[in-house]
Amino acid sequence: MLISVDIVQGMKLRPIVISVLALIATVASGTAASAAPADSMNLEGASNARDVGGYQTTDGHHVRTGMVFRSNNLHSLTTADLAKLQAADVRVIDDLRTGLERAFQADRVPTGAVDNVRDVFGKDLPMGPEAAYEVFINSSNANQAFATVLRDIITANGAVLYHCTSGKDRTGWTSAVLLTILGVDRASVNQDFLLSNARLGVPEGDAMRGVTQEELDTSFNLVTSKYGSFDNYVHKGLGLTDNEIAALKSKLLS
Repeated sequence: MLISVDIVQGMKLRPIVISVLALIATVASGTAASAAPADSMNLEGASNARDVGGYQTTDGHHVRTGMVFRSNNLHSLTTADLAKLQAADVRVIDDLRTGLERAFQADRVPTGAVDNVRDVFGKDLPMGPEAAYEVFINSSNANQAFATVLRDIITANGAVLYHCTSGKDRTGWTSAVLLTILGVDRASVNQDFLLSNARLGVPEGDAMRGVTQEELDTSFNLVTSKYGSFDNYVHKGLGLTDNEIAALKSKLLS
């Protein structure tokens, strides 16, 4: 049985060799997608690389394309892939992975791009898929990582690409937070989240290799129970100010 690459760090790394081998196997199984959605970056070495933009907000705006991208890991990018990222003006790479993941499969980044460490888990390693979605909300380390990515988007002189290993869990919640802040309706946020299954070639309902609606609901429900509202989570959990939220909307909405 394959261990989810996004959750493998939560198995207490006993032994590390087994975790690393599981990570290799799962990444390999997710490199070929069954079909390429319209928003795909069509990278040979990162099947889940796609534009976060293109969605309409509830107040009639649109999330700009070409500004923010999400992806699985960049270790296997080809020379042609790097050229595509450079052509897309990707200037900032935010790596959400743990130190072991980064050491084992280091990013390949386009010329001129900054590769930032934005480790979501830190020492708060989850023990399974659903536990990760609880860590996203309960961990101060996770809050800091997500908030820093959002601030990177505000200040970047060019496009930002954030990623984890499969581009589905840590990356999926980052995208859900960003799109919700921008005013995208929950159905579209769910759609964007679940699109990872198609991009990774994983059947619906496979929580180990893909994502499920229940996982995303875990985080959103915990936001409500812990903070009372998503707005409170953004302000008190992530620590974003009204000015920063306004800056995100000004930059990413048309």
